[in-house]
Amino acid sequence: MSNVTTSPEAAAAAQTLFRVALGGVLIAHGSQKLFGWFGGGGVEGTSKGMHAMGFRPAKPSAVLAGVGEAGAGFALALGMATPAAGAAAATTMGVAASVHAPNGFFATEGGLEYPAVLGLAAAAFTIGGSGPYSLDALTGHVLDRPWMRVTALAVIPTAIAIQIYRRRQALAADAAAPAAGEAAEEG
Repeated sequence: MSNVTTSPEAAAAAQTLFRVALGGVLIAHGSQKLFGWFGGGGVEGTSKGMHAMGFRPAKPSAVLAGVGEAGAGFALALGMATPAAGAAAATTMGVAASVHAPNGFFATEGGLEYPAVLGLAAAAFTIGGSGPYSLDALTGHVLDRPWMRVTALAVIPTAIAIQIYRRRQALAADAAAPAAGEAAEEG
């Protein structure tokens, strides 16, 4: 049996590679919403989609989703304020996963696979930090303290739950509106 170990330098390089790649994916994903890049709808198109999905008010929801992805992705790529950046991305992706959940797991069926993996990866950086090759390390971890990691991690499920609740309330109100209109027409 072989005793294989990874050097701290190799582990730090792998952590950095994954953090920068995750940040890049989130930047691209959020840029679709904010700027219409990479085939996205921009704020106006995303707002229409957000409204249809039950996110109200739609335009601020679209902007927050875009910033939660692109802004957090940028901060993660740099390794800057990693607890807050990871929590913002994890929350945004957690809410997105909840929207996709009725379609099952796999992304090929419109399922939650893709946003769930992005959210879990971001949460992992919230817990584990950015690593030694980052702006957090360069600045002495001013914006990456242990208490910040715990706080940011605790905020994620609460923020997701609030957004899911608000969305469900809006969808229920949308469903009730036609029924109320039909009752008024019959009366």
